[in-house]
Amino acid sequence: MAELHELSPSPGSHRDRKRVGRGPGSGTGKTAGRGEKGQKARSGGSIPAGFEGGQMPLHRRIPKRGFHNLNRVEYQVVNIGQLSQLSGEVGPEAMRAAGLVRSLRKPVKVLGDGELSTSIQVTAHAFSGSAREKIEAAGGTATVLGASDQA
Repeated sequence: MAELHELSPSPGSHRDRKRVGRGPGSGTGKTAGRGEKGQKARSGGSIPAGFEGGQMPLHRRIPKRGFHNLNRVEYQVVNIGQLSQLSGEVGPEAMRAAGLVRSLRKPVKVLGDGELSTSIQVTAHAFSGSAREKIEAAGGTATVLGASDQA
């Protein structure tokens, strides 16, 4: 077995780092790979993203359309058919453990796609009408999280 001091990278896999502005022998001396004069050759001479030389930039030329609702609530959707594999009390934590939702930070909404045969107690932030009907028809309950806070 090879010793630690005998190890070396395979030929051609490791390249020395570029030492910029270290004299003519380095290959990047004098102007340090920045070319001759100009804004980009100066220190601090960076150009902002989207700058088009004083011409009105594209992101300001194109008309803005539509409306972006800042108060929009983005639900994670779970269907009744997916809940049928779970049993007992089913809340966002149980859905997260089963891999039905990704995060516990976003609210969960249960939709009515699929069939439910067993009786389960579902707790979520919102329910569609058909989902609530199917849960109660199967003998379960649909409890809305945070409903007491809004009343």
